[in-house]
Amino acid sequence: MLRLVALVGILCLPFAAVVPETVPQFTDQAAKAGINFKHINGPADRKDLIFEAKGGGLGFFDFDNDGWMDLLLVQGSTVEDHRAGKDSHCVLYRNKRNGTFEDVTEKAGLSRTGWGMGVSFGDYDNDGFADIYLTFLGPNVLYRNNGNGTFTDVTEKAGVGDPRWSSSAGFGDYDRDGDVDLYVCNYIRIDFNNLPKPGPGMFCTYLGRPVMCGPRGLKGARDTLYRNNGDGTFTDVSESSGAFDRDNLFGLGMVWADLDNDQDLDIFVANDDGPNLLFVNDGKGKFEEQGIVSGLAVAIDGRNQGSMGIDAADYDNDGLLDGFVTNFSSDYSTLYHNDGNLFFSDITGETELYTAEWLLVSWGMRFADFNHDGWKDIFHVNGHVTPFLMKEKLEEQYFQPPSFYLNDHGTFKDVRKLAGPDMQVGKCSRGAAFADYDNDGDIDVAVANLNDLPQLLRNDRRDQNHWMMLRTVGRPSNRDGIGARITVTSGELKQIWEIKRTVSIYSASDPRAHFGLGTASKADSVKIQWPSGKVQEFKDIASDKHYVVDEEKGLSKGF
Repeated sequence: MLRLVALVGILCLPFAAVVPETVPQFTDQAAKAGINFKHINGPADRKDLIFEAKGGGLGFFDFDNDGWMDLLLVQGSTVEDHRAGKDSHCVLYRNKRNGTFEDVTEKAGLSRTGWGMGVSFGDYDNDGFADIYLTFLGPNVLYRNNGNGTFTDVTEKAGVGDPRWSSSAGFGDYDRDGDVDLYVCNYIRIDFNNLPKPGPGMFCTYLGRPVMCGPRGLKGARDTLYRNNGDGTFTDVSESSGAFDRDNLFGLGMVWADLDNDQDLDIFVANDDGPNLLFVNDGKGKFEEQGIVSGLAVAIDGRNQGSMGIDAADYDNDGLLDGFVTNFSSDYSTLYHNDGNLFFSDITGETELYTAEWLLVSWGMRFADFNHDGWKDIFHVNGHVTPFLMKEKLEEQYFQPPSFYLNDHGTFKDVRKLAGPDMQVGKCSRGAAFADYDNDGDIDVAVANLNDLPQLLRNDRRDQNHWMMLRTVGRPSNRDGIGARITVTSGELKQIWEIKRTVSIYSASDPRAHFGLGTASKADSVKIQWPSGKVQEFKDIASDKHYVVDEEKGLSKGF
């Protein structure tokens, strides 16, 4: 009760002034970059079925190991094409290192078709090349990277072709045996011979209008945890490990993160219209679900929310990973502060994030330091699910611009209106992927838009702050270095970054660790805690450079 009273008081406070000249500008470079992909996901003006309003995954990864982030976009379908076996396939764009991309899908052999949802990447066989995992209405696909610009479909051999409607998936080495395992979020059980029609059922209307049914009233699908056997195959260990979605919740987003600081990866899952899940890793190959106990499952008043996008990072630089979950409209996206000892508090109101969220349907997001001041900001994309809003003059809009909040030492300022004309454009956005695609040291954003072209929002910073990026190469640890925790100290500023690829929803991002250093021209210390237990530390490292940290060879310059 006291926290609720404090929250109301905070909401009455005015926002601190923001200096417009220091706010990063985001400019859409997709057309200039040659990215002409058009997303298909049912009719653009009508969404009679819930899967026509979902999907829109995309991801950044360096598939050819040239040091530049390439971009993969997941394609949806229509009911007619799906039933006729005429689905499309994903599209892979190679970064040409000059601000443009070229379509290399056919050359790469990415020909598997289906109604696509999302994508994740991970070097599951530790050969130094990132592999692709695509989620579909079912079954999913694993492509092995052959290391020569081509991929081979190894789904059947690997045993990871989950036949259900999957949404997001992510690789992480939960048992620290040196290879990455795979968690797959599943959403709803779909029977194409018995598809629910819009209205007038209890869960098939919105604002009094007939709309697609669900997710309430439909049957959820259990998530899956696959253990990497180290020989190119995986085993479903969902039940035996304890990472078991017992209630068949509507899983949409997930992230691997060490939320209790015990040097192993936990699993945080965002569920639509249900409690979020937190599977706490005991370090011995077992998990215990502690979502409610930890405070991460629900909002401050105990309500389930329509959770979708998700991330975990240390936004207040106290050495503990906090959480952020995007949610449906007539609600707010939720910031969870890590209080220590695996307890989290919903402090959305106290950090000035509450009011701006209410009319948004929010999806892909990430914590990242977009202005290099040493404090992680929040960026998320938005878009409604009911196209009838396009024709009606209501407060809620179908096409919605992204949200951009700058971190002011632990509170957040809504600066989207100061971030350039392209940040004012409303879209029906879903997935968001984050990367330094032009290798200039700052974080750019790619956005997948339903039934539309994507955006490639280049970060054009206007500050003079310094930065540092580091790519991890594991040796006894998994080759990606997923789960490695990097601590960078510059003066009194101490930051952490945990390596991961999967973040947001349906999407995957640049795995390199990124640090803003403010006015510091060097890092006093760079410390890496590897999943294997090895610790490396380097002193007096120059800023404004890309580095590679090899678990055996140490630190060197390069992408």
